[in-house]
Amino acid sequence: MARIRYVSPGVAAAIAVVAIGAGVTAGKVAFGGEDAGPGSGTSAVAGTKIDVITKATDSEFWQSMLAGARKAGQDHGIRLGLFGPTSETDIDGQVKLVENSISRGADAIVLASNSSTALNGVVERARKQGIKVVTVDNAITAANDGFIGTDNIKAGQQAGERMCELLKRKGAPDGKIVHESSVSGQQVLVDRFTGFKEGLAKDCPKAEVVQTLVNDNDLNKAVGQVGDVLSSRPDVVGVFADNNTSGTGAARAIKEKNAAGRVVAVAFDSDPAEVDGVRAGTLSAIVVQNPFFFGYQGVVEAGMAVRGSTPPVNLDPGAVLIDKSMVDKPEYAQLLNPPKDKGDGQ
Repeated sequence: MARIRYVSPGVAAAIAVVAIGAGVTAGKVAFGGEDAGPGSGTSAVAGTKIDVITKATDSEFWQSMLAGARKAGQDHGIRLGLFGPTSETDIDGQVKLVENSISRGADAIVLASNSSTALNGVVERARKQGIKVVTVDNAITAANDGFIGTDNIKAGQQAGERMCELLKRKGAPDGKIVHESSVSGQQVLVDRFTGFKEGLAKDCPKAEVVQTLVNDNDLNKAVGQVGDVLSSRPDVVGVFADNNTSGTGAARAIKEKNAAGRVVAVAFDSDPAEVDGVRAGTLSAIVVQNPFFFGYQGVVEAGMAVRGSTPPVNLDPGAVLIDKSMVDKPEYAQLLNPPKDKGDGQ
């Protein structure tokens, strides 16, 4: 399998539409299967035990990843466990889930880690026991068997460039912007913000991010924070929201304050509430990833590793920036409304 880095929005959209097919093709190559139908169990990894652990099960983004993993398991006869803590802030709970996978004798783990470092110890223990670990979305600093995730700096640059375009249209290329963030210190979010500032500065060097607010993935807190800024700072004309909770919170606050005409907002991810926000104009654009692909390809690569093949070191399916002119186009339907799965509980 070729190593893929960043791809253009058009290519990323194509990947989204054919994600299932691409995963099946990769699976046949990796597993040595012929034209096996879904669940036929004729591939070389049939019966392999793979646990998939997301950052949280209360988010539709991660439920889409679990749905992708479920589909891969069905296609290849893999024995799956689909898990995640309730909240992305529950790092200890995620460590416990990995420990449970070790105790159950999983052959591989697909992990979307809530920390770049806090799970290093348990991942190292798993690999010492021969368990393959493929990481997704957020890279960890411990050794692992492959990584699948968006280049968040480049995706953030897309967001920053679009923010600049929107500010220019409002005649405010030197406008003030607030950054609504879900968690402090998580590397994917750090990268998104770094990229956002780089993209913004490219053509709007005088625009300024005046405040970063952290909502701890609490939607009500995000709504309150953005609402308070809109009330107290009439000079703020832009909001950058770095995940689905932050984006939904920003959209609700902008609607409550009747501020869509005054403020432009660019967010990450594509929860239904965010998609509705784009339609309504409370979000100007969203940067959309492909969590279904994360889950499907994560299981495929974990199966490759168990079989003795070498998965790609770093696979980036890219990201697509969606605005009101694109949100209802049929070619983006699967990307914006993928299947969901709540997993197998804890």
